Amino acid sequence: MRLPNTLYAPPAGATRRQLGLLYSAGARIGLFAILTIVLTIAMSALHAIGPFGKDSGALAHGIGEMLIRAVPAIIAYLVLVRWIERRPLIEFSPVTWPAGLGWLFGGAALMAVVVGTLWLCHAYVVLGPDSGADWPGIVLGAGVGAAIGEELISRGVLFRACEEALGTGWALVISSLFFGFAHFFNPHATVGTSLAIALEAGVMLGLLYVATRSLLACMGLHAAWNITQSLVFGVPTSGARMHGLVASRLTGPDWLSGGEFGAEASIVALVACSLVSLGLFLVARQRGRLVAPRWKRAIAYTGPVSAV
Repeated sequence: MRLPNTLYAPPAGATRRQLGLLYSAGARIGLFAILTIVLTIAMSALHAIGPFGKDSGALAHGIGEMLIRAVPAIIAYLVLVRWIERRPLIEFSPVTWPAGLGWLFGGAALMAVVVGTLWLCHAYVVLGPDSGADWPGIVLGAGVGAAIGEELISRGVLFRACEEALGTGWALVISSLFFGFAHFFNPHATVGTSLAIALEAGVMLGLLYVATRSLLACMGLHAAWNITQSLVFGVPTSGARMHGLVASRLTGPDWLSGGEFGAEASIVALVACSLVSLGLFLVARQRGRLVAPRWKRAIAYTGPVSAV
């Protein structure tokens, strides 16, 4: 069975010990996590004393935030793919680049629809221009850095490894819950807001990866969503309020506006993202990208990605 997916197959001659400690889905997730944590701690120390520390200018600080969010995951992912899995970076192949660019605009448009709907419902109010806009922190840190780091972790490693072993369905459940509750310690977060992130963003980004097999597409949507939300509309991103181009206020019941956590906890965002997820699911099914659990399929596929 030839699956047009980025599934990984361990070396044919691998011993049971090698499978357990190096090549299995759980082992690769664990090795990636350890390396990412170690590198993040090291970079955090350098960030505190280096030229990108908290006492630096806005641009330098934004660059520092981007580096600390993205670089540990990038290095750990390259080690995982090139040294352990020993395969090409199919999920970044040139055929996936148009999807990455397209979903950069798609993420901005989706957030515009969410905030526009809140405005029509009188749940989003513009107070005026914000002279203290922190565009480097939003674009580089909360946008590019967060998108790269979080997508490599959640879709590039956790989702991909779980899909390889358990199939697309369980991979969506596990990676979405992880992604949602990874935001549990954000300002104003609750169990409800974490579930909202899991259902709207976790599922949507997971299905986007299934439909396109492009991590660039996931990164593009993720970055554009965050940047448009905070920089353009001045809305908190996952509970963190940053100075955007305008000052704004979310009003009305929390279930409608999202409250202090931001629009991501709104029923509007949940419905909008769920509709996109449904469309992505239909596309993925039509393209034959849905993966059955390992025990229900013949072989894994590691060849080049077909058209996205």
